[in-house]
Amino acid sequence: MESEKKHTKFIGWFFSRPKITGFFTFLFLSYIAGFIVWQQYKLIKEDEQREMNNILHVVHQNIEQSLKNCYTTTLTLALTINDKGIPENFDYVGKKLVESNTSINAVQLVPNGIIKYTYPMIENGAAMNLNILTSPYLKREALKSISTRKMYFAGPLKLKQGGVGIVGRFPVFQNNKFWGFSAVIIKLETLLESSGINNVDDSKYYFQFSKYDAKEQKEIFYLPNKTNFSNNYTISTTIPDGDWKIYLISKQQNYLYSQILIPAIIGFILAGLFGILIYTLLKIPEELQFLVNSQATKLLNSEIKFKTIFDQASVGIALVDTISGKYLEINKQYCNMLGYTLREMREKNFQPVTNSNDSNNDTLDKKKLKEIKKHSRENQYITKSGKIVWVNQTVTPFLEANSKYNTNIVIVEDITLQKETAQIIKKSEIRFKSLFDDSPIPLLEKDFSEVKSYLEELNLIDENPETVLLYLTMHPVVVFNCIKLVKIIDVNTMCLSLYGAKSKKELISGLKQIADKDAIDDFIKQLIAITQGEKQLIIDSKIENYNGECRDVNIRWNVIRGYEKTLERIIVSTQDITVRKSSENIILKSQQRVESLINTIDGIVWECDAKTFSFNFISQKAESILGYTPEEWLENPFFWQNHIYSEDKDWVQNYCKLKTDQNLNHDFEYRMVAKNGSIVWLRDIVNIIFENGKAISLRGIMIDISKTKEAEKDLNASFNLVTEQNKRLLNFSYIVSHNLRSHTSNIASIVSLIESSESEEERDQMMELLKTVSCSLNETMLHLNEVINIRTNIGLVSEPLNLEQYIITVKNVLSKQITSHDVIISTEIPKDTMINYNPAYLESVLYNIISNSIRYKHPSRKAIITIKFFMENDMKVLQISDNGIGIDLVRNADKIFGMYKTFSNNLDSKGIGLFITKNQIDAMGGNITVESEPNVGTTFKIYIQ
Repeated sequence: MESEKKHTKFIGWFFSRPKITGFFTFLFLSYIAGFIVWQQYKLIKEDEQREMNNILHVVHQNIEQSLKNCYTTTLTLALTINDKGIPENFDYVGKKLVESNTSINAVQLVPNGIIKYTYPMIENGAAMNLNILTSPYLKREALKSISTRKMYFAGPLKLKQGGVGIVGRFPVFQNNKFWGFSAVIIKLETLLESSGINNVDDSKYYFQFSKYDAKEQKEIFYLPNKTNFSNNYTISTTIPDGDWKIYLISKQQNYLYSQILIPAIIGFILAGLFGILIYTLLKIPEELQFLVNSQATKLLNSEIKFKTIFDQASVGIALVDTISGKYLEINKQYCNMLGYTLREMREKNFQPVTNSNDSNNDTLDKKKLKEIKKHSRENQYITKSGKIVWVNQTVTPFLEANSKYNTNIVIVEDITLQKETAQIIKKSEIRFKSLFDDSPIPLLEKDFSEVKSYLEELNLIDENPETVLLYLTMHPVVVFNCIKLVKIIDVNTMCLSLYGAKSKKELISGLKQIADKDAIDDFIKQLIAITQGEKQLIIDSKIENYNGECRDVNIRWNVIRGYEKTLERIIVSTQDITVRKSSENIILKSQQRVESLINTIDGIVWECDAKTFSFNFISQKAESILGYTPEEWLENPFFWQNHIYSEDKDWVQNYCKLKTDQNLNHDFEYRMVAKNGSIVWLRDIVNIIFENGKAISLRGIMIDISKTKEAEKDLNASFNLVTEQNKRLLNFSYIVSHNLRSHTSNIASIVSLIESSESEEERDQMMELLKTVSCSLNETMLHLNEVINIRTNIGLVSEPLNLEQYIITVKNVLSKQITSHDVIISTEIPKDTMINYNPAYLESVLYNIISNSIRYKHPSRKAIITIKFFMENDMKVLQISDNGIGIDLVRNADKIFGMYKTFSNNLDSKGIGLFITKNQIDAMGGNITVESEPNVGTTFKIYIQ
């Protein structure tokens, strides 16, 4: 109620101020009039712009078509030059070319820049022997054509033979050496005539043809009416083949303003009159009171009007009881639609009139009618005559005072005609779909909407075509991104045939992958066309189908009407213009037979570029030997280099480059990494392919020799093992024979002395000496027995051991020596380091090496022993270093691990500890090395498997 009072007060404020209300009304209507006039102005301007764009587009296409015809003419003329650089049948060919191409006036051949051949000669004889490479006004554009190696149209310029014309020069090269030009001459009036400029309505528009003169630093205009047209509405386009610019200029400057001035004045007058009218009306309170009374009367009669609307409504309306399903109220349209009378409908239930066989019809029983809140759906109704009628049914609950749903309002609209129309449209779509699929021309339907959005983000839309081309050339990643954004909606049957695809799904998903790289430039032309707002594009391009065939196609790119802004639907026709030769099928089958033969060879047959080593062919055996498909191999130009085993990569590439540079075939072995991570040994037999005495490609076969290498490795390991065992056996036999012979000789000598002794005292001394020798013999036997046990113990048990724990155990055993000699033992071992080793051997090895470091400490400095653990070449390394007296490896290298070999003057040195340590480490499949320097220290490295 409070809000209603505020609303009434607000309206009353305006009613009590007629002048302000009239003024506001004038302003509001003036704004509407101005907006309508402005929209009218924009529509008129857009129509004119569209008309001018169409005219300029036609002229631009005509000129480009004339210039393209000149490309063919110059190329044909160049083909008359034989291998010696002399034209053959020039006059005959020139005559035919001039007769077949009405847009040109003469043809020329210009060897070394001097005009020597001209047809027709009579009209153009004045230009004979003219050197265009030395002429100041011809030299610059001629050199530009040579540098770009493309045809360039010079001019317009004054011709020696008279008149103004354009000269198109195509540079001719023989064996990569400049021969001269193949040229065409087009009179300016001929070009303008063929372009259609003379056919344009000159009462509204006129053309101007210009070119920027770099020497004079200004734009030169060549057509009449060179007056300043900067104030006129103008559009322009460029022709890059000659760096020309064509302007289309509107002759009338301000005629648009005259078309909108009168409507604007009338609009403002009407706004003023209406403001005065409002002011007049608001001044009469009686009329306001009358309006209030009139509204009250309308409210009183609303029920009558509702009844009238209910009965006369164009849609069927019914009030249904939610409990019984009976019709409470029904309008005429509802009854007429079903063919029943009002009385008959009142006697019927809601459910029977619906079609229960309709799969889309959720039949509304009484329970659903009671529970439903609101819904709208399409249903089928059955008329009295049994006919099926389609309706759009809306059911809305009728809320009464008790806030429960007792009745529903059912509104039905007859949509049978719409359904029939939809069926017709569907059939029409099927028919047009059939026309699309069965078209004799390959057709694709593409979506370029995301491409356009991407180009808009890059601010390339409506940019100058040269600017867009330069940007896309400098940013190739943008082009490839655009290729990815193109969506292929549909393709027809002929398109499948053209691309050699088995199904639409295969072609749609793989069309981007089979696109020819040479077609990138043609795709850039499509991108430029999008930035310029072009709706049609015709270009000649190349495609590569799934069979590997390159086809020349004429691509016609047309935007479907209604999608000009979004480019969501574009029809692309790709008509095959390649002359099919009967021998193509034979060649294709031959290629397949060769490929099948190559794939049966037990090796990878390949071909690559001699400079870059980029592979262009790889046989199917690559997948069975290395696991990589040929497609994976070929898609990366550096695939081979990237998959050579790291240790072989540098020397393999250097070796191949060296042999290729020397033009020598080569045969070598190296390793590559397979797809599953394994290392594969390959023997690569390489042949160099020459062309004109220059190496252009390499061909070869890679043979898997992994099994041979494994056998060779095992054989070498066995040989090394037997050799090592023989050395040990020989050394051991020497030790046994030498040491036992020394002890037995001593015993024999002592026994002889005992027998020859003369006194008991002398015998006792000899007996004591005999006991000493006997103990020494026993000790030697114990040492030999221990070594034999190490070498014969083939059933050694290895288990995971905590290295740090065993070092602590050895330190506890040697604690007395460590304390008495004030030794510092530093460990640099990662926590929880575990190794697989025999427990007894590990403790013995640590004990012997650490005790030796303590025994041979330097007398003049504090003993420091450092223990480290690290990985080296996939082997675990335990390193024990000290700063003791060191070992002279030059003199004692062969004594360090020998039995009873000592290299110091210590009385307790027996030469057995390191010998046993070496045997224990060897028995565990490891190795031990030593690095030492006198008075510096010693480092032992123990390698653990």
